[in-house]
Amino acid sequence: MTLDLILLIIAGFFAGAINTIAGGGSLLTLPLLIFMGLPEAIANGTNRIAIFFQTASSVAGFRSKGVVTYPFSLYLGISASIGSFIGAQYAIDIDGATFKKILSIVMIVVVFLIVFKKNNNSLEVLAERTTGKHLYIAIIVFFFVGLYGGFLNAGVGFIMLAILPMINRFTLVKSNATKVTVAFIYTAIALSVFIFNGKVDWKLGLTLAIGNATGAWFASRYSVKKGDKFIRYALFVIVVGMSIKLWFYNS
Repeated sequence: MTLDLILLIIAGFFAGAINTIAGGGSLLTLPLLIFMGLPEAIANGTNRIAIFFQTASSVAGFRSKGVVTYPFSLYLGISASIGSFIGAQYAIDIDGATFKKILSIVMIVVVFLIVFKKNNNSLEVLAERTTGKHLYIAIIVFFFVGLYGGFLNAGVGFIMLAILPMINRFTLVKSNATKVTVAFIYTAIALSVFIFNGKVDWKLGLTLAIGNATGAWFASRYSVKKGDKFIRYALFVIVVGMSIKLWFYNS
């Protein structure tokens, strides 16, 4: 068991760093929790503990730098929370074998998007659109973001980073600030659902959270741009291997 805790801290560290530099850390931690023998729903719920603490830390970090998107992020967070509540209920009730198959497919799709996505900063000079119809469109869209986030959450950050510049013309910095705020809000709701239904392992979850927070802290201070490409391709190799194993894995 001690070895499992050490492994979780290490995996959490890399997941936190990946989330900071490239994104997609749950593609590592969620399958790992399943491989450690946790039932699928409990692994899903346990992973939310680390996500909750990581997003809380990120929100505080953006606030300390004066990057705040309130009340816009609150509106999206409330909408996403409604979806998250529904999605988490489905995640609890779904058959474990079916969940593993879905997760395997999502892992492959998301990791391809991570590796081959193109950076686009052309929207930085355009005026933001956070009122009127663009606000309402974002609120509706983020209900479905929350629905997926409550169910699985893996790679949801990339979905939000694609939506916010397109609909609301946010810069990368403001998109990230909004993303972590929305994720913090809807993760609190999803985690509550998992806790209420007894689908979390607090010991493993808090251990993972230590690793996530440490990795995020380290990467935010010592990461360099040239390391981004290496991490993306390393993540690609690891996640593809884990997804194949997960597809055939019987706990």
